[in-house]
Amino acid sequence: MERALLSRSIVAGVVVGALGLTGACGGANSAAPASADVWAVVNGKQLRRDHVERLYRTMLNPGAPVPTDEEALGAKLGILEDMIQDEILLARAATLKIEPPADEVAKAVAEQRGALSEEVFTKQLGDRRITMDEFREEVRREIMVRKVVEKEVTEKVVIADDEVTAFFDKNRAQFNILERQYHLAQIVVNSQANPQVGNRRNDDASTPEQTQRKVTMLTERLRTGDSFAELAADFSEDQQSAGNGGDIGFVPQSRIDQAPPQLRQAVMAMTPGQVSTVTAGPQVTILALVAVQEPGQREISNPEVKEAIRSGLKDRRTQLLQTAYMSRIRNEATIVNHLAKTLVDGVGKAPDAAIGK
Repeated sequence: MERALLSRSIVAGVVVGALGLTGACGGANSAAPASADVWAVVNGKQLRRDHVERLYRTMLNPGAPVPTDEEALGAKLGILEDMIQDEILLARAATLKIEPPADEVAKAVAEQRGALSEEVFTKQLGDRRITMDEFREEVRREIMVRKVVEKEVTEKVVIADDEVTAFFDKNRAQFNILERQYHLAQIVVNSQANPQVGNRRNDDASTPEQTQRKVTMLTERLRTGDSFAELAADFSEDQQSAGNGGDIGFVPQSRIDQAPPQLRQAVMAMTPGQVSTVTAGPQVTILALVAVQEPGQREISNPEVKEAIRSGLKDRRTQLLQTAYMSRIRNEATIVNHLAKTLVDGVGKAPDAAIGK
């Protein structure tokens, strides 16, 4: 099983998608870098090419086609943007005195190693020219970034009961269930190579043997109590559901009836809380039945209704606050993105060194 050894930023994509690159390129105050190896500067801290290249190597899937120059540059630019964002958050972590203890870092490293032996894991690090100390440091930084977001954003979002009630009153028809529905979650493993696998670790099983090992590892971790949602986010090869912790929401009976026989039989045989493994060709799906809704009007007095509304409102507000928070702290930082400036000045072209030639 080929494993990308580092996940991207906890809030990856927020800056690139919401704020764009123009503010990161620098303006009149954008001085030339002291070295061509300095690709960005954040509050005086240099972000160097070798760090970007190291993270880029962790993203590469040996079974996928070799990226074009444009694809490679685009990926490196995205990594650099994530690094800029992380550097801003790490500075905030220092202000908040956030420092994960060594045992927490060690546990996170072990979780990322998963079912791989230490020998295989070390070899994969070596193949990507990454030392264990470098890997451990990336994990430590990742934990710090996550803790800042949790403290500064997630923990501050509280949804009051009257907001839940108001939403229900305005959307009462949504809770009138016309047919039985099944709340499902999934972890998908596919033996066909996928260059854009979409999970947090960029983990892709590209052969039947790798698929079997991965499914065995996931099944064992579920058996010992690991979170289904966390495993799905880390390992599922379905882009759409991996980002939601494997949650695919409520599926009506009519769609279940039209599903392939193996899947339909698995869903109908499960009770809420159970997990079943379904194999169809090269794809293996670890399926979880979260809940079943019977037809009829559901009321606000139903705890599941109330919790679903509260969770949805909190997710939306958290996303909004996170975008605003990142915009604010980015505006407070001094950032020069030399790689972006080079690309803009070269009309999308960069020196061979930036491509890796």
